[in-house]
Amino acid sequence: MLSEIFDVQHIKLNLESETKDEVFEELVATITAQHPELNHQDLLEAITTRESQMNTAVAPGIAIPHGYCHTLNGIVGVVGISRAGIEYDTEMKETVHYIFMVLMSCDHREKHLTFLSKLLKLLDPQMLSEIQEAKSAQDFHNILCRFEQGSIKEPA
Repeated sequence: MLSEIFDVQHIKLNLESETKDEVFEELVATITAQHPELNHQDLLEAITTRESQMNTAVAPGIAIPHGYCHTLNGIVGVVGISRAGIEYDTEMKETVHYIFMVLMSCDHREKHLTFLSKLLKLLDPQMLSEIQEAKSAQDFHNILCRFEQGSIKEPA
């Protein structure tokens, strides 16, 4: 499931953005470049609306911005890695390096928690170390596939 949602075209290893708003724009643009049928503004609004309710930085260095979009059918995601880091929460001075953006249609609300739980299992220190070593989007995607196949063990 993760490897389908975060397919190779939806993995950006070197984000150009320096702020949270810029990274949201950059990641949504990555989605709409692959899915021109999706409305950029609708996706961006879903993410920013959810983010205004609660910061989606979930662990040191990791954020999972997510939201529901009424014009979307299913689930779509994009991964962005910033080697320099992005100031994600100006109040807490939190810097994020790994951003897993997920957008879902409103009828996928029940799958939301299951998906986030699986994603959080991926983001343990050992896995992040492997992800950091990825030299290409394909390398990153291969890590996702190995994780799903059980070749990489989930943390206890």
